[in-house]
Amino acid sequence: MPEIIDAHQHFWDIEHNFLPWLCDPVPIPFRYGDYSGLRRNYLPEHYRTDCAGHSVIGSVCIEAEWDPSDPYGEVQWLSEVIRAGKLNSVIVAQAWLDRPDIADVLEHHAANPFVRGIRHKPRVSSRPGAPAKGTPGSMTDPKWISGFSMLARHGLSFDLQVPWWHLSDAARLAVKHPDTLLIVNHTGLPSDRSKDGLAHWYSAMRNLSEMENIAVKISGLGVAGRPWKRADNAAIVLDTIDLFGTERCMFASNFPVDNLVGSFHTIMTGFSEIVSQFSTAERVALFSGNARRLYRMDSDKGTAALT
Repeated sequence: MPEIIDAHQHFWDIEHNFLPWLCDPVPIPFRYGDYSGLRRNYLPEHYRTDCAGHSVIGSVCIEAEWDPSDPYGEVQWLSEVIRAGKLNSVIVAQAWLDRPDIADVLEHHAANPFVRGIRHKPRVSSRPGAPAKGTPGSMTDPKWISGFSMLARHGLSFDLQVPWWHLSDAARLAVKHPDTLLIVNHTGLPSDRSKDGLAHWYSAMRNLSEMENIAVKISGLGVAGRPWKRADNAAIVLDTIDLFGTERCMFASNFPVDNLVGSFHTIMTGFSEIVSQFSTAERVALFSGNARRLYRMDSDKGTAALT
């Protein structure tokens, strides 16, 4: 098992900070179903417990849908967590790209030494064929596109989480903004495991793979109501690597969210078994090297490993 830089994980403290989806009494629709088990604090000590036995040498802390009325609070809090724990971690910050003050928000985030990129989940449709061009908050919204166009000047990458039927919009963004690295979250969300569903997902991912400024995090492969199994996910993992190559894929835990479907050990060991036929160099790239390179992680700052 290679050393791991976990390319997608979260921290939160819902006793002191407001994250609407975790704090509001009414739950939101969630792709894994019941997520009540996530309504608790998740801090470095909890993460260390979950990944015990694995050599996790760093991580990418992803925004966790903090209160959008406070655009700077989460980055400030995460920076304090990283400093206090002397963690070898960087941040992908929240920034709503269609905000009227997005230029100020991006400038503020870019000045933080831990921030490497931005995530804003664009508005999506519930099914293929439904999206309307120009829908506010979507990837076709002129205001959203204008915000996206500002990322390159600040050297910020963009983490994208949408279902496969919106990946064509992502491809158009990548073509128009070749200087911005776009990182697809959770393997493009192949939630529909039917033959037709996977065929559509594969076609969308194949189209996306033609853009050299797009990378993929292989994560978030749980299926509601089912435990994480190698047999369920091996073909998707290998298809993704075949499309994007070992130089543009990263393994990630999506913890604590994916703890709803499997332990850290189950998921990371499953990934390792799936790619056991790859060379040592390729496995190192998938588990740590690509995350280090794409998220521009400096290994010489004297920060501590997570385990």
